[in-house]
Amino acid sequence: MPDLLRNTLRGVGLPGAQGYPSHDAAGVAELLALCPAHAPTPLIDLPDLAAAVGIARLWVKDERGRMGLGSFKALGAAYAIAREAAAAGSGDDWASALHGRTYIAASAGNHGLSVAAGARLFGARAVIYLSEAVPVAFAARLRAKGAEVMRAGATYEASMAAAEEAAARGEGTLLSDSSWPGYEDLPGFVMEGYLQLAAEAAAQCDAPPTHIYVQAGVGGLAAAVAAHARAAWGDAPVVVVVEPEVAPALIESVRANGVVTTEGPVSAMGRLDCKTPSMIALAGLARDADWFATVSEDEAADAVAALARLGIATTPSGAAGIAALRALRPALPADARVLAIVSEGPEDG
Repeated sequence: MPDLLRNTLRGVGLPGAQGYPSHDAAGVAELLALCPAHAPTPLIDLPDLAAAVGIARLWVKDERGRMGLGSFKALGAAYAIAREAAAAGSGDDWASALHGRTYIAASAGNHGLSVAAGARLFGARAVIYLSEAVPVAFAARLRAKGAEVMRAGATYEASMAAAEEAAARGEGTLLSDSSWPGYEDLPGFVMEGYLQLAAEAAAQCDAPPTHIYVQAGVGGLAAAVAAHARAAWGDAPVVVVVEPEVAPALIESVRANGVVTTEGPVSAMGRLDCKTPSMIALAGLARDADWFATVSEDEAADAVAALARLGIATTPSGAAGIAALRALRPALPADARVLAIVSEGPEDG
């Protein structure tokens, strides 16, 4: 059954937590301004869907066209790699700034695309480990971006273990979008890249949202959005973090006051099907989020169909925030102004 948890750690955070997500997007915007593919994504007003769920406003941040890569993930790994290229001090020779470097990542698709694109932009190699559950179409897109694709295991966790082992053998630098004790800097920069999305949304909304629905896998996007929301709008917006019912890593970790690894079947919300949360993201969300919710496979599929009727093609992962909004609509006041995110385009896009 889908779950809903009020966050009793709100404003306090996890006991003993030290690393937290950044909330300042200024440095991200400055570096992205050097990238010719970068442009803000649109914020779409959906009055018909707002009326259907009985609220005043519904804005959707549409990440399907982000930098030609089809998802918000374009902002993460590519930004982290760009930081390393800038630190390498190669002047204007960006195309060879990281020549000889190899970045290794595990991915359910979109993080890998960002690693591949960033590596190619600065002259590095990208090796991406995928589980057998990742669609063939994503593997083809990764190869088209110049990445070497390796299949490993039935789950994201298995592919992550294979990527870690390859990095430990000295085959390259691990670039994960998750963090754990002793591995914090690079995933922190990945998460920092996502602040660009949040900053754009804050500038595009013509009134502060009363509620924010944001989907989560390991939690990087959600943590960045929540951190920036608190910086931009204070305590007012109610932040709801949404996970698949079969991958409730964040909700169970908040319940347990620490990182918990969950178990469950593979979800159609593939990019959110992560059984262990990012340590930094969990710390930030325990402090900044108000509610944690899970959605069922059917609820996600219904949200995909509802968005498709409005001409917005996405996946169950991309529609998860809308799925939670529709499932929880009796709890919202009629004057609610909701911000949600369509985080990716269709798998065949």
